[in-house]
Amino acid sequence: MIRKGARRSAKVTDPAAPPRDAQGAPEATAAPSAPATSQGTGPTGADHAGDDRVAADPGGTGMGGEAGRSRRSRRGFALLLAALVLMALVPVFVARIYVIPSGSMETTLHGCRGCDNDRVLVDKLAYRFGSPAPGDIVVFTRPATWTSAEHRIPDDGANPVVQVLQRLGSLVGLQAVDETVYIKRVIAVGGQTVVCCDERNRILVDGVALDEPYVYYEPESGPARQARFGPVRVPAGHLWVMGDSRNDSADSRAQRHGPVPVADVIGRARFIVWPFDRMGGIADQH
Repeated sequence: MIRKGARRSAKVTDPAAPPRDAQGAPEATAAPSAPATSQGTGPTGADHAGDDRVAADPGGTGMGGEAGRSRRSRRGFALLLAALVLMALVPVFVARIYVIPSGSMETTLHGCRGCDNDRVLVDKLAYRFGSPAPGDIVVFTRPATWTSAEHRIPDDGANPVVQVLQRLGSLVGLQAVDETVYIKRVIAVGGQTVVCCDERNRILVDGVALDEPYVYYEPESGPARQARFGPVRVPAGHLWVMGDSRNDSADSRAQRHGPVPVADVIGRARFIVWPFDRMGGIADQH
């Protein structure tokens, strides 16, 4: 219940009016302090501080923009350097493109003077954890005992600029590598005995005749038959290699050639990457 006395004593006051003393006179009050300003002029300190936080060099023309551009330049240079290092390391350790410089592997691989010779991708990691097997097509450096070359790459003299360009071109398959690198098919490995030939002119390995549908005979190089040799027992750690063009290949059969050390093998030919109409995997058969 609300008492009447309490209701009559209630007053409505203006909250904005100044306070009064007991006699009803207004009391003295302190004037409100002026808001603090930054550097004495302009917007309030709080507003100006906010401007300082977000409005520094909006156009990127001051030191902040130059620092950002410098960081981006350093990052771009580092990426370019990493890409160049990767391009240099891949041909050395992983894979490399080689030009087929001769017709000794016809018709599996094309290579002849005036032709659009095949470019093949050679896998350098293929034998890191294994060994070449019969039927593999391998690229190897010429052993010290090998003296003949099927196709000599022209010598362009001692011009250092030409030599550098040739080396760069050989990395991407635009320039043939020198004549000390060969590509052949593995016929027999260490411990096996190879001989030519049976009554059907077929190679025998450990007495078993090989079915070789890839063998080709160059019409201009003589009769379509294999020259007899052997028997030859291949030493451990060596390979007996031959070209698919059997009457046009300087290989293990040639005088003073013989087996190739496995240590001289660079890698295994995997793909034809050029020309476009021959692009695809290289069939390894035996």
